[in-house]
Amino acid sequence: MPPVPKRGVVAVTGAAGFLGGWTVRNLLDRGYRVRACVRSVDDDSRVGFLKALPGYASGRLTLHTADLDRVGCFDDIFVGCHGVAHIAHISTYEDQDYVRRTCDHIIASVNAARSVTRVVVTSSVAAVISEMDLQEVVRRPVFYEDRYPDESNPKRTPERGQGYSMGKLVAERAFSDAAAASGFWDSVTCCPGDNVGPIQSAHQKDMGPWQHHIEGMLRGAYHQNGVYRPWMTVDVRDDADCHIGLLESSEVKNGERYIAWSTDVRKVEDICADIDRLLPELNHAATPPIDPFPDRIKAREAEFRGIWAQCELRNDRIRARTGITFRSLDESIRDCAESLIAVAKVPVRRREAAVETA
Repeated sequence: MPPVPKRGVVAVTGAAGFLGGWTVRNLLDRGYRVRACVRSVDDDSRVGFLKALPGYASGRLTLHTADLDRVGCFDDIFVGCHGVAHIAHISTYEDQDYVRRTCDHIIASVNAARSVTRVVVTSSVAAVISEMDLQEVVRRPVFYEDRYPDESNPKRTPERGQGYSMGKLVAERAFSDAAAASGFWDSVTCCPGDNVGPIQSAHQKDMGPWQHHIEGMLRGAYHQNGVYRPWMTVDVRDDADCHIGLLESSEVKNGERYIAWSTDVRKVEDICADIDRLLPELNHAATPPIDPFPDRIKAREAEFRGIWAQCELRNDRIRARTGITFRSLDESIRDCAESLIAVAKVPVRRREAAVETA
């Protein structure tokens, strides 16, 4: 199907969120007309930052109330749109039937619009790398788009923490199958890494684990990452540009998936230490992470870290299709920390000597 025309009309679901907000902003910067889909257009604590954008004042950006749990909520919004960036999270990924039902009614709105030619669906690297048995990572250590988790593992269930990864795969397949059946739009999947970068609204500090972890670091209390996995990051601004690039590309095809990450990898405790290195003016007191794991997991820390250390992260496809150049993780950490302080008023735990002389 054809790419979305420059300065065309794009609907963004989850527009008040961390990634959704940057996708709206970057689309406007590229000249598009944007329909921002949010839970409530009247909740200025969450959408005020969108209303402050120049595009809203001119009318090039419009806000629309859309509750994902309400069938038909996108029917009117999608009419006349050329593309959809479906970024919104659903309320739970534990119920796979619910995930499918939600996808089905969004797909119905795309079909009914008759104007949409491309949908970019936000998935996750969890749909690439999340494994019940880490030995599967040892066997298949290259993380690229054609890698899927071992879905035959009987322990891979929502009850064992795999609901998010499973739900994302349900969505990927539902949209690509429906697009193929339609014959007049296509669906392309973007699988972002760990989103890091600046928030635009105070509520976004809680809308995703990675900026929330950095908030904890600033405050002096944060947690070790799951099974000692290092951060595998993408700047949220670059992630937004990847979504836009996939809407614009004339080379992508229905059903393709693209990983959006910089291939930067860093341990959670090193991220905390980096805040002081990058922003020495803060006199930030770096602390070790809280390790919530049982002793049987802690005893295997070295083993788990060794498994992750041999992984190879690839981003060849997204760079080839969009021409994206990824920011450094240092820039993402710095800008995230500064925005948490400036926008969300997060207090900083400072070294005692600095506090005494302040």
